[in-house]
Amino acid sequence: MKLNFIIPLAIATSLTIGGCKSDQKNAAAAKADSIKNAANSWAILPFTKIDSVNPVLGPGRGKFIDPILRAQLQWEARDVFNPAIVNRGNKIWMLYRAQDKIGTSRIGLAVSTDAVHFVRKPTPVLYPDKDDFKKLEWTGGCEDPRVVEDGKGTYYMTYTAFDGKVARLLVATSTDLIQWKKYGSVFAKTDSGKYADKWSKSGSIISTYKNGRVVATKINGKYWMYWGDTQIWTATSEDLINWTPIKMEPGEKPPVKLRAEALNTPELKIALSTREGKFDSDLVESGPPAILMDKGIILIYNSRNVPSFGDKSLTEGTYAAGQALFDKNDPTKLIKRLDTYFMKPEKPYEISGQVNQVCFVEGLTIFENKWYLYYGTADSKIAVAVSPVK
Repeated sequence: MKLNFIIPLAIATSLTIGGCKSDQKNAAAAKADSIKNAANSWAILPFTKIDSVNPVLGPGRGKFIDPILRAQLQWEARDVFNPAIVNRGNKIWMLYRAQDKIGTSRIGLAVSTDAVHFVRKPTPVLYPDKDDFKKLEWTGGCEDPRVVEDGKGTYYMTYTAFDGKVARLLVATSTDLIQWKKYGSVFAKTDSGKYADKWSKSGSIISTYKNGRVVATKINGKYWMYWGDTQIWTATSEDLINWTPIKMEPGEKPPVKLRAEALNTPELKIALSTREGKFDSDLVESGPPAILMDKGIILIYNSRNVPSFGDKSLTEGTYAAGQALFDKNDPTKLIKRLDTYFMKPEKPYEISGQVNQVCFVEGLTIFENKWYLYYGTADSKIAVAVSPVK
């Protein structure tokens, strides 16, 4: 009789103690999440991939007569990826990188009324041609566009020209997103062209996002741009066409040991560096146009990981996305940075493609009170994720 009573009592006591421990763990976890969320309240989070429609764009069958080859070809038959986004006339205009079968890149245009279903234009809008910039753009092509406007009706595209050996950051303008005027290297007039032939990519011009538009905005009388891969640097401009890289002050030293292309520009001031032990250990690269807000400048950026000195939980070469916050009055002054990525490759089309394990964020807009973030997947297709505007 006593034994029968003691056993249920012991079980009940054990369950009560176990339940208390579980409750304590849950409470501790909730507290940790609360602290983490408070610390990251400046960031645009979370982004949710729209799996029901992704990928929103893949390779196409469009044909055009290439002016250099003088032959008709399928200019987007191999892969499409890394798009710029413009919200114009209640439509989403996507300017995207497209590759033909031999790997030459051109910039295509697709338009959507709902931000997820796109109709392509039949021919590219920016491409290598028999012009003054052929030597910079052929045979690699025109890559990775980012687009802002000046608020007066002109759009400015920064894009990468690749001649097969060196990547160079170029700029072009348009009033209708279809006809573009090329200006060449963004650094052509700086220091007698010192930086024009050095490796440069990924121009993210600091802008104000208002009413869906991405408007380049001056800070202390100048436009600012984050640019580069391996490390991220800054540059300033008076006219959005000619840019001057920011250099270190006398006696100032880089925050990390320089390597790769950064060795060719050791005097430049690094705004955002790689980090050992983290997802952004091997490379950081600008994402969409940086966002100027009252709390600061949010730079959404891309990164590449090497597990041997980075995040051991991520596969070799994984491209994941992070966010950083800079002082709104000093774009070189880093205030905060996410400790971990907010997006990584998970879906089959993000894991396997021309380059495996890639989510490369590049186009951003506000549409119907949501942030729409467009990204290249495995250098093969284009997908989108959304986050509520808070």
